[in-house]
Amino acid sequence: MQWLEAERLGVADLLEDLTEDEWRQETLCAGWTAHEMAAHLTTSTRTGWRDVLTGVVRARFDWERMEDERAHTIAARFTRSELIAQIRETAALPRRAPMASRIDPLVDFLVHGQDVARPLGRVRVMPPDAAEAALAHVMKSPFWGARKRFRESGIPDLPVPDLLMLATGRELSTPGDNTVGNSNVCST
Repeated sequence: MQWLEAERLGVADLLEDLTEDEWRQETLCAGWTAHEMAAHLTTSTRTGWRDVLTGVVRARFDWERMEDERAHTIAARFTRSELIAQIRETAALPRRAPMASRIDPLVDFLVHGQDVARPLGRVRVMPPDAAEAALAHVMKSPFWGARKRFRESGIPDLPVPDLLMLATGRELSTPGDNTVGNSNVCST
């Protein structure tokens, strides 16, 4: 929980530090700016069974579509400062979305912090212990699809933060390449 609280507050700091132009830049998640990402991150402590059931039915049982629609709806409803305040207010809460394990919110914040920072050329350091725990979880959880990804290509010899990004469906860019919008699995 300490790792999660620190990550939530760190991502809130990152979001708060963005310029207005950076706030509107696309993240590594196709179709999501930092605004939509912040909206998505507010849901980890505010999603209940009713939200999941009604959302997935509305999205025709497409989890990615449900999360995308929800992020855009929340982003349209709340300002930048309101979203950042919501992340800060819930930083220490252990509550999580239905079906999420205790470590899934940590994975979300570690990865989504990178989704925002990397295309902007910002460096966001992942704490080694938290990143290793998140990677271990992602590698054994069927939800994230990491085993399938690495079964096809093998596990590359990379630092843990980069492995975590690959394991959660992100492509790594080369230095100086601020590629955005290259992931279609960002709602997880």
